[in-house]
Amino acid sequence: MPVLTNIRQLLTCRAEGGQEALHPIERAALVWEGDTIRWVGPEAELPARFREMPRLDAGGCLVAPGLVDCHTHLAFGGWRADEFRLRCRGVSYLEIARQGGGIRRTVAQTRAASEDALYHRCLGFLREMARLGITTVETKSGYGLSFEEELKLLRVYRRLQATQPVRLIPTLLAAHIVPPEYADRREAYLQLITDELIPHVARERLAECCDVFVEETAFTVEEARRILERGKAFGLRPKLHADQLHDGGGARLAAEVGAVSADHLEYASDEGIQAMARAGVVAVALPIATLYLRQRPMDARRFVEAGVPVAVATDFNPGSAPSYHLPLAMTLACVLCGLTPAEALKGATCYAARAIGRDRELGSLEPGKKADFILIDAEDVDHWLYHFRPNAVQATFIGGKRLEDHDATA
Repeated sequence: MPVLTNIRQLLTCRAEGGQEALHPIERAALVWEGDTIRWVGPEAELPARFREMPRLDAGGCLVAPGLVDCHTHLAFGGWRADEFRLRCRGVSYLEIARQGGGIRRTVAQTRAASEDALYHRCLGFLREMARLGITTVETKSGYGLSFEEELKLLRVYRRLQATQPVRLIPTLLAAHIVPPEYADRREAYLQLITDELIPHVARERLAECCDVFVEETAFTVEEARRILERGKAFGLRPKLHADQLHDGGGARLAAEVGAVSADHLEYASDEGIQAMARAGVVAVALPIATLYLRQRPMDARRFVEAGVPVAVATDFNPGSAPSYHLPLAMTLACVLCGLTPAEALKGATCYAARAIGRDRELGSLEPGKKADFILIDAEDVDHWLYHFRPNAVQATFIGGKRLEDHDATA
């Protein structure tokens, strides 16, 4: 039962108190047994039963919960750097999509990649993400868009969960776009999702959530409702890509179906925000996508003031957010979306865990929760996110084991 001491400040990030409440403990100690936290508090108040336990020196670091990236598209083939160049010259995301680029292009590249190739690529991504302090990652399908290809991506995630330490939350995103071969048979593709994919994925326990992209180039509110309700009937938590490029009613739909989160939300209406607040839906800010698409950022302050918890994630994907650097996303959430550093950290821990339905075990440093935590070379959260560095995280612990110890036994 190790005891972590010499902690400058420990940020517990407990749920109570709102977006900015991190519940810090100065000169703290943290005790865990196996993969579970047993005690957190000031080092001077360490209970007698723990005083003779082996100690680890935090080196005066800031300690926070392991970061939770609650929105990624981890498994994909290829990249789309040429589209980045086109957008730099003023070509819009929608124009590129209409010309056959965007998601359709990545679908073709992903279908051409083998399951083994995707597995090893994702393994590399996850190793780098863990070094950045990310201990849990939501992982969407959505670049297969056929029965077998969607299952291929979800099998990659299952294999990754069994072979590396980062916790994965798989999400079925078969409703990303309508694939080209179904362009004139839209209803047939909807039936494939609702009648074949969702039941099979649920039966094989390949996903925990079901997501839909509600947008002009993707799916309507009515189609999304149908898919998400079907997913709920099979035990898949609903999530949405909502109101990214215009107000399409996604925020209101998220509230209606009881989604765990609605993500993007740059153009969400006041009515939609109020509905999310009443329904307890988490809003997920994705500022890396905002940066790359050069679009209007999500105004996170509107959500916070309305009582909607705001999570922060990367949206890691090859087109609109080709970075898995969650601390960068947290800094951008401050610069672009109007969160304070404390609010951004709460959004990448406690509220991000809520956005994937795992807040009872992850996202804060409390007895009974998983011993996922990070040591940060910063005097406080303000300085960490203000002074952006390639990586300020000195150590990552997942389930009570330091990342290097996981690597040594892999």
